[in-house]
Amino acid sequence: MRLLISGGGTAGHVYPALAVAKALQSDERFARLDDNSRGILYVGGSGSLEQDIVSRGGLKFQGIPVRGGLRGLSPVRALANGLALVRAFGQCRRLIGAFRPNAILATGGYVCAPVVAAGWLAGVPSLVYLPDLSPGWTIRSLVPLARRAAVSFAEARRYFPSGRVVVTGYPVRPDLFQSDKRGAREFWNLTPDLPALLVVGGSRGAHSINVAVGEALPELVELGQIIHVSGPRDEAWLQERRKALPPGQRERYRLYAYLYEEMPQALVACDLAVSRAGASVLGEYPAAGLPSVLVPYIGGHRDQERNAEYLARAGAAVVLPDTGLSGPRLHATVARLLDDPVALAEMARRARLLAQPRAAQNIVDELWKIST
Repeated sequence: MRLLISGGGTAGHVYPALAVAKALQSDERFARLDDNSRGILYVGGSGSLEQDIVSRGGLKFQGIPVRGGLRGLSPVRALANGLALVRAFGQCRRLIGAFRPNAILATGGYVCAPVVAAGWLAGVPSLVYLPDLSPGWTIRSLVPLARRAAVSFAEARRYFPSGRVVVTGYPVRPDLFQSDKRGAREFWNLTPDLPALLVVGGSRGAHSINVAVGEALPELVELGQIIHVSGPRDEAWLQERRKALPPGQRERYRLYAYLYEEMPQALVACDLAVSRAGASVLGEYPAAGLPSVLVPYIGGHRDQERNAEYLARAGAAVVLPDTGLSGPRLHATVARLLDDPVALAEMARRARLLAQPRAAQNIVDELWKIST
């Protein structure tokens, strides 16, 4: 099989695609093919987050000039984005002619639109994967062009034609299932008898969460040790907050703009997460058995709110509204959970019940079914 993959804009669209790519590379049917009959090419935005992540993952990457969507923009910006999509469509047609894929996997983001459209015109079947509980504009618009739609959860089936949708689960990086807590804590050199808190705002960071952590930092480090993935925008002033801590507390607070290959170890090592509620929380937190305090981003299609509500209903998360989020409120919530190890262990157990270790292989199987 020669598979063309596209997905971008946020890490939640990229890492599931990489998990599927790894599963395909390990698939016996793929291994039996000669070099001319197998291959994987990832198509994403030029100079984008996905280019950085995919290149680190060892896959071939081809950038196309996608600038964003068309909705809710000024006429000038919408025109510029539209022209970029037209150019990207032409480039995708040439890419498909040169690469000759048997199937296309699209995981979301505007960059998928010209890829799937060009594939449809060339007669290449596509599988569109929805990581969230509800689809955004791009996924909705591409489903009529796709041979099949894959969803993470049964309740998301209602958004797609019944004869073309399959529930596969959420594909995650295999490291999450292969790592153990003791080894992960040793990887991070965490103190064994102190709770560990992971704070992460997604691939772009979350300013409101960062501000709340900055406000309550002296109190939070009294509760345990913290791995904070802030995003690049807030890293500098948070480093100043770290420097202001007493030396003994300073060592408990580890600040990073972004984590790549280290993130699975951070998820497994920590006892509790504070984060946004992007698509990745639906797959990665259950795989790691990680309880969470979720602060969903307000906007878009309310997809983060739905994601957070899903984990909260399952007993694996607590939801804090972004509106009114403050340092004291965040500290009180984290303290309540870390001070009750029995309740925290139950949240971890409930999170693990949602894990879907075969999800990536399920999508690979569907790709084989539709491949030409």
